[in-house]
Parts: sequence; structure tokens; C-alpha cells
Amino acid sequence: MPRSYEELLSRARAGLDEDAKKSGSLRLELPMPDVIWVGNKTIFRNYSEFPKLLRRDPSRMLVYLAKELATAASLVGDRAIFIGRKDRDSFYQLLQRYVKDAVICPVCGSPDTHLDKEKRMWFMVCEACGARSVAKVA
Repeated sequence: MPRSYEELLSRARAGLDEDAKKSGSLRLELPMPDVIWVGNKTIFRNYSEFPKLLRRDPSRMLVYLAKELATAASLVGDRAIFIGRKDRDSFYQLLQRYVKDAVICPVCGSPDTHLDKEKRMWFMVCEACGARSVAKVA
């Protein structure tokens, strides 16, 4: 028995909604940064989780955060130490921006990417769709 166009369209939309829930950007959930202050230093206690989750070099990510926060930073074990008092929300927003600029594929939206360096340029290579794009942040 043939179905009406509206029934088929609503079934297709329902399938698309389920696919959107399973999409890569929703699959990548960042934990909240665990930040404490000791004197005039900010200690990012769960810093090591983020480079592992995003599959990026911890020292490069630290340089990005230090530049964006305009402060000095160092990596001590699993923790990152920043000079000055920085709040948890600023770390979270910076990490979300980093994910958008240096992790999520601009073509398909997948977080399954890695960085390649050719000569002096960094390229983001998507492992899902194969796209190569210039990385905004290396």
C-alpha cells in the first residue's frame, strides 16, 4: 500500500533528527575545568583531560590558552599553572573556541581530525570525510 508524501516526509525528518543527535559535535562533550587559586596563580587541575579528549599536543594547547589569556603558563604533571586569577568560565569558553577552530572539521562537523604540518603551514585533516583545510589554530 503506497504511503502519502507527508507520511514519508515526516518519517525522513524523524530519521534526520536522530542522526543530528548522534552527530560528531554533540558526541564531543567537554568536561568543566577544575580550577583553584593559590595566591596569584590559577591551577587548572584537570588540564590533562582536555588534550587527551581532543587528541592534541598538550604543550600547543597550553600555548594557545596562555596567549588568549595574555599570561604566562607552565605545565606541571597533569596540571597547568597560569599567572593571575582566571575563572573557570573563561577557560571553558576558550576551550570551546579551540574546539570550534582547531578540532571540528569545517566540512562535515566531525571531531575526528588531526593536524599535519607541511613546510610552515598547519592543516587540519578530517579522518571521517578526508577534507584538508588550513588550521586557524595550530
